[in-house]
Amino acid sequence: MNPSTLIGITASVLLLATVVLFTAQTPSSFFNFPGLAIVITGTLAATFISYPMREVVRVTRLVGLVFRRENSRIDEDIQTLVSMARHWFRGNIRAIEAELEDTRNPFLRTGISLVIANTQDDEIHDVLRWRIARMRAREYAESQIFRTMATYAPAFGMLGTLIGLINMLEVINGGDLTVIGPRLAVALMSTFYGILLANLLFKPIAVKLERRTEERLIEMHMVMEGVMLVAKRRLPSFIEDTLHSFMAEHQDEIRGPAPRTDAPDADARKQEETVA
Repeated sequence: MNPSTLIGITASVLLLATVVLFTAQTPSSFFNFPGLAIVITGTLAATFISYPMREVVRVTRLVGLVFRRENSRIDEDIQTLVSMARHWFRGNIRAIEAELEDTRNPFLRTGISLVIANTQDDEIHDVLRWRIARMRAREYAESQIFRTMATYAPAFGMLGTLIGLINMLEVINGGDLTVIGPRLAVALMSTFYGILLANLLFKPIAVKLERRTEERLIEMHMVMEGVMLVAKRRLPSFIEDTLHSFMAEHQDEIRGPAPRTDAPDADARKQEETVA
């Protein structure tokens, strides 16, 4: 499981347990099925009205990404690009084609396929940028669904509050607390559920998906940069240095970047320069 998600879930459970156990005379008072049903049913109904069925179904499958820890393949992609750059530098197209069959990154595979097809550099750049723009638009639209649900949940919580207050006003003249109490609980707890779902479920999922998209965009721009360098027949060692610098974490410009320990071997550099 993703460590940050695990920490967030644990903290949320502890917070709610503290609220329920230490602030209420009876913990069961925080559980009101009618209020919860109003919020959940209303939010889902409004979401299905707002978006096509296929988009809502696809987004529900993305919830697992919030809990699952994704393994980055940046280093693998860099090594693949450097290896293909060496083959392209030497004119060994068959080796590139063989390596493409084992490449798991479809974006990288598309870019290198365009290179070995002798496509113009500007055309390669346009195709890859279009792929990036399409991915960004699709994934931001997916995260927007959860932001929309975070807007609907408190609204339906207020709707539950109004329903509870209206029902309470109908019997308030009788003064029967056994009747007024449950209606008042619906009025208050529905708002509680709406705020809780919006800020502890829907918004965090949306932010998590947006952060995932940002990381994927950085990786795709790195791959695009590498493909363009391969197309220009730059030295593999230069490509490797450039891609590592592209993916390096932010460093203080005054103190300078941290020294690399995985720099290409000097003999390999000299050999590449000799070939050039």
